[in-house]
Amino acid sequence: MPDFEGKDIAGRGSAGNGIEGKVVAITGAGSGIGAATAAHLAARGALLVLGGRSEERLRAVADAITAEGGTATAVRVDVTRREDLRRLTDAAVAAYGRLDVLVSNAGTMAVSPFDELRQDDWDAMVATHITGLLNGIGAALPVFRRQRAGHFVNVGSTAAHTVRSPQGVYAATKAAVTVLTEGLRQESGPDLRVTLVSPGFTHTEGIGKGATPEAAAALLRRRDEIAMPPSAVASAIAYAIEQPPGVDVGEIVVRPTAQT
Repeated sequence: MPDFEGKDIAGRGSAGNGIEGKVVAITGAGSGIGAATAAHLAARGALLVLGGRSEERLRAVADAITAEGGTATAVRVDVTRREDLRRLTDAAVAAYGRLDVLVSNAGTMAVSPFDELRQDDWDAMVATHITGLLNGIGAALPVFRRQRAGHFVNVGSTAAHTVRSPQGVYAATKAAVTVLTEGLRQESGPDLRVTLVSPGFTHTEGIGKGATPEAAAALLRRRDEIAMPPSAVASAIAYAIEQPPGVDVGEIVVRPTAQT
């Protein structure tokens, strides 16, 4: 029998887990899925650059990681601003000499019925989910091309698959994330990887924030009934990242078993 002891199928040493030593930037890292992903990846040896709008929350996440022996730095980032995303990717390259993964996770869920005409909320979802995603691509793609390696992980939603009132605008922006991710994958070539992770109902504090009182109450009830923990999404993201070179996980849909 061939001796495979000490090696995995990619020929790496057994100590390697496909994540250890990778430089990963995460947007929306101050809470919820982003914070859970940061903690999960840090525990597996990733070098993290955390982006988000709240410096206080980012520092708290980074401090918790470093207290456990991990490596994380915080950069204030508003994904709607191109220069902020460039600052995030530049920080990774300055600190570690490269960027291996960009996790585009920043999101907002200010849902409301169309008749309420909450156009500022519509604009915020478009700016965060669509413009923000494009800003991340614009910042990271040149870095990945220079390296001839890199991985985009874009966080979408099962709302892109099943539209439910009053989530029409939210679902539309997440459908755009799906389309943009597939388009990027087709153009990425053999050196880059592109993954869409589409979570279902996840127990985060952002659920219902900015929504109408009625919509928020319904979302919170549903969250408390069936939502899965953010760690489930973090595990899905880690699965995509840990694959050996040349293997691209195109999409992962992860949802509570009780979600239809």
